[in-house]
Amino acid sequence: MRARLLSLVATLALVASLSACEGEGTSEGNDADGGAAEGATSGEPTGTPTVPPTPSEELGLVEGWGPDRSELDLAAKIVGRVPLPDLAGQVIVADWQGTDAPVRMVRELHLGGVIAFSSNVASAEQVSRVNSTLTRQVRRKWPLFLGVDQEGGVVERLRGAATRFPTFMSAGAAGDVALTEQAYAASGGELRRLGFTVDFAPDADVTSGPGDPTIGSRAASSRPSDVAEHVVAATGGFGAAGVMPVVKHFPGHGSVPADSHLTLPVQTKTLAELEETDLIPFRAAVEAGAPAVMVGHIDVRAVDPRVPSSLSRKVTTGLLRDVLGFGGLVVTDSLEMAAVTRGRDPRRTAVQAVRAGSDVLLMPPSPAVARAALVRAVRSGALPRRRLEQAAARQIALLVHLADERQGSAGAPADASRALSAAAVTVTDGACTGRLTGDTVHPYGDPGAVGVFAAAARGAGMTVLLRQAPPSRLAEAKPKPERRRKEGKRAYTLRKRQWKRAEARRVRRLAAWTAREDARLAVGTAIGFTGYRDAPVDGEIAVATDTPWVLGRVSAPTRIATFGDTPAAMAVLVEVLQGRARAPGRLPVKVAGVARTGC
Repeated sequence: MRARLLSLVATLALVASLSACEGEGTSEGNDADGGAAEGATSGEPTGTPTVPPTPSEELGLVEGWGPDRSELDLAAKIVGRVPLPDLAGQVIVADWQGTDAPVRMVRELHLGGVIAFSSNVASAEQVSRVNSTLTRQVRRKWPLFLGVDQEGGVVERLRGAATRFPTFMSAGAAGDVALTEQAYAASGGELRRLGFTVDFAPDADVTSGPGDPTIGSRAASSRPSDVAEHVVAATGGFGAAGVMPVVKHFPGHGSVPADSHLTLPVQTKTLAELEETDLIPFRAAVEAGAPAVMVGHIDVRAVDPRVPSSLSRKVTTGLLRDVLGFGGLVVTDSLEMAAVTRGRDPRRTAVQAVRAGSDVLLMPPSPAVARAALVRAVRSGALPRRRLEQAAARQIALLVHLADERQGSAGAPADASRALSAAAVTVTDGACTGRLTGDTVHPYGDPGAVGVFAAAARGAGMTVLLRQAPPSRLAEAKPKPERRRKEGKRAYTLRKRQWKRAEARRVRRLAAWTAREDARLAVGTAIGFTGYRDAPVDGEIAVATDTPWVLGRVSAPTRIATFGDTPAAMAVLVEVLQGRARAPGRLPVKVAGVARTGC
């Protein structure tokens, strides 16, 4: 461990010194070219004839992450002939509006591909038609990058168009890596049949617990070694189905107390702490041959202070490529997120991310602006064309490799989803076998999940306690006042101060109302309880339908975790409550106030 840390420090010091020599200021504004040093070959005389480097070797591309040398060479030859504007477009993957195939945008900007979101999906037939139309009408000698954010659980963009899989934390609770691989192969096979070539999953983040506002059940566990095992298994499952998995969010988003959609999270761990926690799953994925890694937007103070990791050469090239030895495709997290848009010029951001070592720019605010910025940077000498060629060649080689792979049988997605859901159900308190004592159940979690469970539980003859919605006067914020015509500045300032005071009172009252509701539900008081002796007052079973943290704060004698809101998970849960199914899962995270981790 000490030797590895010393090597890590030495490598980052070298990267920092190179950046200082090649730049003129902060690393944020003067990151060195990520392609110039990567893959350089020794020039020492050997006394024997040397074999000339192949085209991909000249670009510094290495094997071990999917494509073989012939596929890498083919991609290197392709990008060498592509005009500069098209080359710049190839490294961009954009989002789009509507449910029709964005053929014109992809053609005109020569984009590498697109990413689908819920707003682009109406049905399985429609999304399949979009992907097939793009493939057919955007004629290339290599596949398009057709991506989707389909993790399962709380992050799934194909709801209604694909089988719903439980959260990744379900895999950690089930504790069966073979089952994880089978489930993600089944999910990948379904995505492949819908025409997708890329899925932005699995999450290699290690959740830190309730203080983690972004990842939560998207992580397999709070134990790095467990996350590593399931990330490798899920990555293998996707690869077997012919879909490119993108392991995310390097160097770990589960231990920062902020959401990069809203702000730039700060990672305060030392290098030694990162090496012992957050980096473990990423290192395992790299060593297992993961083809692609997404770099998140995180301010890693121990490596490159105040620079988002996605824009940092010290993180992307220094830590991911040089230290972890990753030779595959590096993808940025969405460049529309506040962590990289606030106070930054999107043109500079696009160039900086490529210079830092990224190969794919995901969702720049304007693909046309990002493309033009890359072209200008190359023509001005700020960005070598070789770095763009290197980035595009990695992407093309990997897509060609996946298209050429012979796909095995992935299994039925619905069966795989149910099997993973069934293996994950965890009883932390109460009887492990037979019908659980009590028929009054209180589900916690996402309202949609609670609604699905409530319907199933009531159908089985159980009483379900539900959270009341706060009154509208507390829940609905009044809009900020706008200045009226001919209104003086003093009068407007006074109205604005009054609005702020009223809003502050509303927020305090809403917090007090929520606290009372939490207290009521914690003791199981039924909705509409009047104090009469025969009214039900105790919830005998508490169910967590997503993350299990709430189970440590309730007093129910039986507590159960399901780690997901899918219909399959809810159906299995009812079977467990009725004694018709076992609950073999174990908590993959520490929950304060819960002693037993499962049956």
